[in-house]
Amino acid sequence: MNSTEQIWRKAILPAHATIQQVISNLDHVAIKIVLVVNEAGELEGTISDGDIRRGLLKGLDLNSPITNVIHRNALVVPPEMTREMVMQLMVANKIQQIPAVDEHHHVVGLHLWDEIATPPVRPNLMVIMAGGMGTRLRPHTENCPKPLLPVAGKPMLEHIIEHAKLEGFSHFVLAVHYLGHMIEEHFGNGERLGVQIDYLREQSPLGTAGALGLLNPRPDAAFVVTNGDVITDIHYGELLDFHLRHNAAATMAVRVHEWQHPFGVVQTQGVEIVGFEEKPVARSHINAGVYALDPDALNTLAADARCDMPTLFERLQEQSKRTVAYPMHEPWLDVGRPDDLSRANGQISNKTTGQH
Repeated sequence: MNSTEQIWRKAILPAHATIQQVISNLDHVAIKIVLVVNEAGELEGTISDGDIRRGLLKGLDLNSPITNVIHRNALVVPPEMTREMVMQLMVANKIQQIPAVDEHHHVVGLHLWDEIATPPVRPNLMVIMAGGMGTRLRPHTENCPKPLLPVAGKPMLEHIIEHAKLEGFSHFVLAVHYLGHMIEEHFGNGERLGVQIDYLREQSPLGTAGALGLLNPRPDAAFVVTNGDVITDIHYGELLDFHLRHNAAATMAVRVHEWQHPFGVVQTQGVEIVGFEEKPVARSHINAGVYALDPDALNTLAADARCDMPTLFERLQEQSKRTVAYPMHEPWLDVGRPDDLSRANGQISNKTTGQH
């Protein structure tokens, strides 16, 4: 939406404009829509070239006011709606433009199908933690680092990079340690995948955040971090947008995890039984292993010192920095154990063959 900011501002016309002015605007701005606002700056409606054509067929001329051609109950969305939802609305309603309006009905942006269908190029860095020993996956990992284990014929890391590339990311840093030379040999500088890949080489295991202290140069904008063994359809770009919108120092993607108690639970007070719950379901948020961080968050890390992500978040909270959770619903699999590996293979193979 941001890339079209200047364009949609040019497509705003007052409610007293003429059909001639709308035609000129449609030709000049070339986004196939005009946004009509009243004197208070509120969106009155939209006009497309189809609305103009219908108006002319009804006998309106170029000097006629646009009152009769405004599409007044135009579909609008709030600014925080995700790209995926906007795309679904466009497809369902067979439209190519949807204005975003705030709570006062003032236009704050415009979603265009062409822009949404091709995600914006993101200069932001993406760091992938690929240094783990993969102990739980032995013997698979005795001669192969975990992120290189094949899932549906391709290393896990390659799935992550290709998914992020579709989201507009092109610069990756891989933090490597255990059998790291094999990862470097496989991916090189990223040319084969059409991206740029650099490496952070941990001399000893530094945890899920510690390697970030080795970043040099330090990123100059918010960046995404993911564990190298997390296969997910999460939209990394939307996670980043969410992080920026909430002005956070650090954002953690979280999933709702449901666990059913295997037994009927008896509630007691002293020796009195006060109630029963038959196999209750407990819901909690779990860390999905994908994060967005502000460059300043790196100030809490010491070079070459071990640190895990939850610790980094706790340090930021102690400094009264904002840390937020990004609730995700997309398919997600943490490939930690052999049965996770076979499940990932099954899921991705089914997706590529179109089965569910």
